[in-house]
Amino acid sequence: QVQLVESGGGLVQAGDSLRLSCAASGRTFSFYAMAWFRQAPGKDHEFVAGIVWSGGTTSYADSVKGRFTISRDNAKNTVYLQMNSLKPEDTAVYYCASTKTIYIRNPGNYDYWGQGTQVTVSS
Repeated sequence: QVQLVESGGGLVQAGDSLRLSCAASGRTFSFYAMAWFRQAPGKDHEFVAGIVWSGGTTSYADSVKGRFTISRDNAKNTVYLQMNSLKPEDTAVYYCASTKTIYIRNPGNYDYWGQGTQVTVSS
């Protein structure tokens, strides 16, 4: 089993920054990658950013490229999402998740999910 706990969400204004954290515990050695997804009201889960646990290769959605940065601290089993230049369209519940597969953009390939943290960006 793996437990994922997100933190760091909140209400900010457009142009502000936030950093989300996701602490993992349990069988973390089973990960291939971790990712952040987001879900706005009435929409499906959207891939935001992913990182390969061993090696650190990253991948981003076009909508956040250049504004968001995903990173990890293997010693702390924690993944971060630094979000800069936030826009109102970034408003969503943000989830971290872990996968054993290389197809990291598909939410259906993820085994474990956190409870989510709300990010609200006002204009």
